[in-house]
This record gives sequence, C-alpha cells and structure tokens, in this order.
Amino acid sequence: MSLNSKFTFTRFSYHSGDWDTDQRMPSNILNSLLEYTTIPIEQKEKVVALSSPDVFASPFSYLSGHKLVQFDAQERANFKKYVENGGFVFVDDCNHDIDGLFAKSFETQMGSLFGHEALKKIPNNHEIYNAFFKFEKGPPNTSFELNGWGDDLVHDYLKAITINGRIAVLYSNKDYGCEWDYDFRNKRFLAEDNTKFGINIIVYAMSS
Repeated sequence: MSLNSKFTFTRFSYHSGDWDTDQRMPSNILNSLLEYTTIPIEQKEKVVALSSPDVFASPFSYLSGHKLVQFDAQERANFKKYVENGGFVFVDDCNHDIDGLFAKSFETQMGSLFGHEALKKIPNNHEIYNAFFKFEKGPPNTSFELNGWGDDLVHDYLKAITINGRIAVLYSNKDYGCEWDYDFRNKRFLAEDNTKFGINIIVYAMSS
C-alpha cells in the first residue's frame, strides 16, 4: 500500500467476544494522522465483518476485545487469506493481560492458523519503532500497565506474525486501544501525545 493512497481505519468485527471496544480511538488516531503527516484519510472508521469478502479491500485493519475470541470457519479462512495476501492486522488486548481470556484465546487461534511458533516477540529495534517517530526503547508503556491494572506487568515487547519479511499481524498486550480512547481535543492536556506510536504502526503498515 502506498503512502499516497487514502488511508481507511478498518475495524474487524467477529461473532464471538466484544469487538467494539475503544470506540473513540479511531477518530483520535485519524486526527493524529492529519496533525503529523500528509497521508490522505477517510474521516470515519469503517467496520467490516471478518466473515465478509469486504475484508480484502482493506490493507490495514484493527481487531480488539476483552473476551473470548473463537473465529468461525469463514472468519478463520478470511483471516488467514487476508494476512497471507498482504493485509496488516493490528491486534490489541484490552485486558492488558497475558493470562486473560482474550489473550489466551486469540493466541490459540493464531497457533491453529499459522503454527504455534508463528507469533513471536519482535526486537525493540525493529523498524516499526522508527517508521515515523523514534521509540528507542521499543513499545511505549501505557498508563494501564504503569498503574498496575490487568496482569500488573509492564510488557516491554510486542509480538508479531511475520510473512515474507514483513509484519502481517502485530499483537499487543499493552492495551493501546483504551490508552488512545479519548476525544482528540483532550490531547492538549497530555505532556506528550500518546497516540504517536499509532502513527508508526500505520506508516509501517502502509509502506511495508
């Protein structure tokens, strides 16, 4: 996908669990794309059912939740075909918990689709941490981790499924979705804009 292409923030819905978390996050990220980049954007989030053939029209997608992830047969087939054909999925665990229901069930799904060794930690000097802004220590922490919510751990890594040398599935236990789930006008109250890493993810996805 070219950086000159119009970017659409696409969220995948799925039949199990609760896919419609962090509902203000997409508009906040889109506002940041306008603020920091020259990437043309669609102004509203697009929700696409993972079971629909429409998934293949969206080079970038987001998937999240708190609860059980149990893809049905069509969702499994579409997810696998989507990433193997160049699609990028950013998956965020809203429980920020490596032992939570979303984390365990999603990782089980990925193991059954791509093999149990496919989802691996990525190094903190991976190019995604320099795709636009520089994050020299790897993935930035979230307030949820630092406040001891979820599993009471700070996850100093992200995981990914890599296909043909590019990240196809970026997986986070850090709860970026809820971290970025606020009205974009409230950014002025932050010492540092915490959505900047979201820009890196999108720029990487569009240029890889």
